Amino acid sequence: MTITKINPNDLENFYISLGTEKAGAKILSSKSKINTILIQGLHTGAANILKQDALSIGADVAVPRGTILFETPTVDVVLIASDKHLKILAKKELSQPFGLKKVANALESFVTKKQPKTKIMGVLNANDDSFFEGSRFLGDDAIAKIEQMIADGAEIIDIGAVSTRPNSAIVEADEELRRIKPICDAILEQKIYEKVIFSIDSFTPSVIEYALKSGFSIINDITGLANDEVCRLAKKYDVSVVIMHMQGTPQDMQKNPIYDDVVSDVDNFFEQRIAKAKEFGIEQIILDVGIGFGKTLTHNLLLLQNLEHFKRFGYEILLGASRKSLIEMIVPNTPTSERLSGTLAIHLDGIRKGASIIRCHDVKEHFQAIKVQEAIQTIA
Repeated sequence: MTITKINPNDLENFYISLGTEKAGAKILSSKSKINTILIQGLHTGAANILKQDALSIGADVAVPRGTILFETPTVDVVLIASDKHLKILAKKELSQPFGLKKVANALESFVTKKQPKTKIMGVLNANDDSFFEGSRFLGDDAIAKIEQMIADGAEIIDIGAVSTRPNSAIVEADEELRRIKPICDAILEQKIYEKVIFSIDSFTPSVIEYALKSGFSIINDITGLANDEVCRLAKKYDVSVVIMHMQGTPQDMQKNPIYDDVVSDVDNFFEQRIAKAKEFGIEQIILDVGIGFGKTLTHNLLLLQNLEHFKRFGYEILLGASRKSLIEMIVPNTPTSERLSGTLAIHLDGIRKGASIIRCHDVKEHFQAIKVQEAIQTIA
């Protein structure tokens, strides 16, 4: 006899491999996965209702001492429940007072959905000061690199002409356009946009519009749609937008980043910017927590640890930690050229936690690693 702990990441396929019928495997999987969910600032009356409803179905809620006596108007609580419990609670709380309808909607979104296919987004920089020298390409070399990334397995190619590394120089719009224009022209003339999806890494409206006219179909905006004109362009050309979180600007973001709670603060940011996108009629949204953009090592690790939390919004999650400095913070004296191993570790873990678009410099290596991980997780 052997006793082994089961990997919780792919329970449905495990039950199928055990010999369970597919329908039964799905039900058992929803019963097996336990979710631990923090709810902050909940009305104390709502906390008491949620606690009782959870206990009645076999789940539970951790509440502070004094909650039942209403010693404070609001409390932070932790809900401990399986996917099945979340579905039941989501229905029960819809008709309850004290803001529990909002909780119900959030719980429904937390219930595990089918993970989108993982897509690799290759990085190409049309400038000479990006932090990783291996991503810098100009002119015909850039087109050759694009073709190589397509051959290596990239489904999206993200092109930018301005470095956004910490303390990077500000570049005027005319200069940014001058750098990227030849690449955009070649993509349009050679119809390369028919082979792969192109993303424009910019927050400058004139540059974004030129790219969209050249066959690009994603706006990757590190400012998270701060500029209304970018929103109008996304709607006009009916393209996807990447809403990324950044505290500050590239010039000052790493000076002293401070958060009350980095996961909650980024969550609140997404909530506000998603609402703004919808006001402009934008529906195709991708979320990026912005690893390295106004975050300490601890902030970055907390976001990576809790990446699955952001699946609650129902949009694809982009993760971009390729060769970033947090790897050297963990493993000192690791220059940019030697951070591929750390990058793969972060990205593969991110995929397990819900990321479905991986922005990286090393397409071929990521393609192989992701294929191997998928094979391990899907074997029946």
